[in-house]
Amino acid sequence: MVKKTVITLLLTSIFLVGCSEEQQNKLSRLGVTWLEGDYKITFASGNHQKSWVIDNGKVTSDPQKGYYYFWAVEEGKKIYVQTPIERSYIEELP
Repeated sequence: MVKKTVITLLLTSIFLVGCSEEQQNKLSRLGVTWLEGDYKITFASGNHQKSWVIDNGKVTSDPQKGYYYFWAVEEGKKIYVQTPIERSYIEELP
């Protein structure tokens, strides 16, 4: 049993080393179903960039559909935002 675990970890490590940074980011996003806390989410496409700050909120993702979902406050109004995972970046705020 231990031998199988070691082999699995070794093969996974070799696989990840061979992946590009973008592929590794996609793999890491697969495990994210929700984040809770303070975050800055930025959507970037070409010259267009839009950011939202989530204060003590929750960001959920659906990797199969390819989107992040969250509630943000914009101009004093609470809005529901859906942004593509491939073009979005999440930063944890201190």
